Amino acid sequence: MNTLINLYAPFFNAADWHAAVMTGSGWMTIATLAIMECLLSVDNAVVLAAQTASLHDKKKENSALLWGLWGSYIFRFIAIGLGSFLIKFWVIKALGAAYLLWMSLHFFYEQHQPKEVDKPAVKPRSFWGTVAAIIFLDFVFSIDSILTALAIDNNPVIVLLGGMIGILAMRFVASMMIVLLAKIPELLVMAYVLIGFIALKLGLSVPAIGIEISNTFFSIFVLVAFAATFGIHYWRKHQRAAAHARK
Repeated sequence: MNTLINLYAPFFNAADWHAAVMTGSGWMTIATLAIMECLLSVDNAVVLAAQTASLHDKKKENSALLWGLWGSYIFRFIAIGLGSFLIKFWVIKALGAAYLLWMSLHFFYEQHQPKEVDKPAVKPRSFWGTVAAIIFLDFVFSIDSILTALAIDNNPVIVLLGGMIGILAMRFVASMMIVLLAKIPELLVMAYVLIGFIALKLGLSVPAIGIEISNTFFSIFVLVAFAATFGIHYWRKHQRAAAHARK
């Protein structure tokens, strides 16, 4: 009990709240952490979009993101208090990498299976299964960002507020990704390519291997993937228009 009090008492410390919300430096740090959360979580938005799109229902997709948001907030509160112990959770990273790799490989396996006319339609992922996946994946993705945030500022209130604003911003990015997935089908393939790459990135970062793929390299990879996907989409669109004109 004393350990829990020592870990979480700072969240209810008036001085920490004053330093966070009543000073210019506090808000500057919160804004910095929120921006960092967004930059470090581009991969999260792609995965969230691919997960929620499997529900095939706009209302359910938005609800899943909302429930996942609250679950992620609760996790952040717990995880920031346990920040000094998060480095021991490398097993979670390994499990997350394995899960993401399975998702990617399973998607491409399904794409190459023959489509039978009388084959029953595959049921979309369950609503609560999607919510659970969103929370688990946020757990996996946020370990690095929490440790980075704690290295910047040791005030847990500032770290918590910065992380919460960042998570909220990423949910809007994920919502936009879902809309894009509906308009540009090729993005779904790109999403699962990125999921496979993210699995590789996470897997290599576990202590037993210790290879870190830099965020700069990852960002360049994402930009190239988006550019190539949009290029392929508009090339195919042009080809279809040309074929239609010849008829």
